[in-house]
Amino acid sequence: MNTSKNNELKKVVKEHYGKVAVNATGCCGNGSLPCCGSGDSLTQISERIGYRPDEISNLPEGAVLGLGCGNPLGLARIKEGDTILDLGSGGGIDCFLASRKVGPRGKVIGIDMTPEMVARARRNADSGNYQNVEFRLGDIEALPVESNSVNLIISNCVINLSPNKKKVYAEAFRVMKPGGELSISDIVAYKPLSDEWRQNLEAFSACVSGAALIDELLEILRACGFVDVKITPDPESSRMIKEWYPGSGLEEYLVSAHLSARKP
Repeated sequence: MNTSKNNELKKVVKEHYGKVAVNATGCCGNGSLPCCGSGDSLTQISERIGYRPDEISNLPEGAVLGLGCGNPLGLARIKEGDTILDLGSGGGIDCFLASRKVGPRGKVIGIDMTPEMVARARRNADSGNYQNVEFRLGDIEALPVESNSVNLIISNCVINLSPNKKKVYAEAFRVMKPGGELSISDIVAYKPLSDEWRQNLEAFSACVSGAALIDELLEILRACGFVDVKITPDPESSRMIKEWYPGSGLEEYLVSAHLSARKP
């Protein structure tokens, strides 16, 4: 994909999620993206994709935006004192949940390319007095993070929004300490989407047309140097994907999955 096309896609994504951050409406009520069930609250959406009510009930107002396709912390191995990096941190939900697990000796860094979203996350951190959480404006294809400094990298339905996933995972490998791990929730593809879907910019922002094939992702992760690479599809996610574009049959092509890998 050429540079101008990449930049166009990033612009569309940035504009969409900038509106989400300002309006605090999540994907619902923002444009025409049908990414949530009719009448569902942001909390209900978050519970449907894997968050427990007790996890999110005490988070700062505005951190729960109903975004994502899973719970990347659900299967992550976190130790007290770890440094965790969240790629595409949004309103900060996963950063705030991770901060409880790493404790005062640990640190959580959230990266987001949308200025409005970073501003919202920082306000949320201030209101919740999260001393071990930091939000940085940056591109996940060029992380503003030191090499060999992170124990765990998480992300929730964001990497599919990158036009260059190989750069994202190469950067993840760079900043990760030896022995560090990935725990990613993302939309992936069983089989190639049609050109019509691939060229649909709205569908790209909706985490549809940017989904990579499972075999392609496995190859990318291994080429970047990761080992113990595993992609586990969630068959229950078909209901969620059906609701995005009813009658489209996208659930036959796409699935939410948990990606895990380790840096040797």
